[in-house]
Amino acid sequence: MGGQLENVEVVYTKYDGSLHWHHHARRLGEDRFGTWLGCVRGDRMQRGQEPPIACSVGFVLLVPRDAWWTASFNGSPHKYEIYCDITSLPRWTTEDRVTMADLDLDVIRRRDGSVFVDDEDEFAEHQVRYGYPPDVVSGARTTADRLEEAVTRREGPFDGAHEAWLSRVTG
Repeated sequence: MGGQLENVEVVYTKYDGSLHWHHHARRLGEDRFGTWLGCVRGDRMQRGQEPPIACSVGFVLLVPRDAWWTASFNGSPHKYEIYCDITSLPRWTTEDRVTMADLDLDVIRRRDGSVFVDDEDEFAEHQVRYGYPPDVVSGARTTADRLEEAVTRREGPFDGAHEAWLSRVTG
């Protein structure tokens, strides 16, 4: 790479394949938790076909190996320190493109340390709208429950493992 950070296209879809959040990020590296990608304040991201927006803070995205989630670790002053999306297994379709289906449930840790699961109503609605199979419903629910516990207990990678990566995009 010669000092230049590789650009990666990050694509979240809905279960029916329709475009959801998508953006580019810098490949920062890998560790035992997975691949770390970074965005600096001002980078552009877009939901579906809506107009792009600028990131209000720098953040790093962890794409774990063989897990039904991704995790964003946000720089200050973002109100959420950690935002985990429950997803289908992330797939690297090429070396510089990762894609996954968003399964609605989110595990979030606020700056004050409180943890909650968000979008239960959307998860219930989309089970019907998109026809989630029973194994997807149970996999998403189990993943959300396990992640909520891991984030609450501050188990790796939710134990500060992101800090060195985050410092590379927040300065």
